[in-house]
Amino acid sequence: MLTYPEIDPDIFSIGFLTVRWYGLMYVAGFVLGWVLARKRAVRSYAPIKPAQVDDLVFYMMLGVIIGGRVGYCLVYGWDEMARDVFYIFKIWKGGMSFHGGLVGVLTAMWLYGRSLGKTMWHITDFVAPLCPLGLGLGRVGNFINNELWGKPTDVPWGFKVGNEVLHPSQLYEALLEGLVLFVILWLFSARQRPYMAVSAMFLLWYGIFRFFIEFYRVPDAQLSEDAGYLGFGWITMGQVLSAPMILAGLSMLIIAYRNRTPQREGA
Repeated sequence: MLTYPEIDPDIFSIGFLTVRWYGLMYVAGFVLGWVLARKRAVRSYAPIKPAQVDDLVFYMMLGVIIGGRVGYCLVYGWDEMARDVFYIFKIWKGGMSFHGGLVGVLTAMWLYGRSLGKTMWHITDFVAPLCPLGLGLGRVGNFINNELWGKPTDVPWGFKVGNEVLHPSQLYEALLEGLVLFVILWLFSARQRPYMAVSAMFLLWYGIFRFFIEFYRVPDAQLSEDAGYLGFGWITMGQVLSAPMILAGLSMLIIAYRNRTPQREGA
């Protein structure tokens, strides 16, 4: 058993300005994404050139922040919004939905792709390997914020939080949805793949990892009268949202390898 170290979520404050670890994790994620994008943009088949990376990262930031926050508030944050009408704007307090962020990023990549005369999948094939490390850092931010803990456990790596020993489900997500997913996508995209294949791999493996980790997470109790479970005493909202990702990723992967269209020629 490990003891939660009670990390102060605030790094420092200057007057009304408070810098928090949670926000710093997102900044670090975007910086890593920018560095990796610059590295990938020099490839001959890359849809993005080095000079366009700054604009790409800006669109990604808008998609992640707006989509992630709106998605969280619409699915999980009704109680908080009922108490505070400005809650949706208080990003520094935590509360970002991956699935909402995904919709936000897809929308941003569609708009950015249109401006370049390319499809959304051209852009997401390029972007997908850049995202997992940022996702993992976001989960580390959840751990520092002392939120999104898992179920009670007796495993030796469980953390004592209050009077309970809990699964560190945030760290499970940081490992699988962050580091492991990054390695899978980075290696898979190390050479040119069929159009839409890299995006498909992201959806497929993120969906699988998230669906699995939901068995260890505590669901949001406000979503149903059965302690947050939506059916059969074990189905959670995270699994409901992840299952379509798995099916979509698998379908896209089959289509991509059936067509075998080069990335630069996708339509």
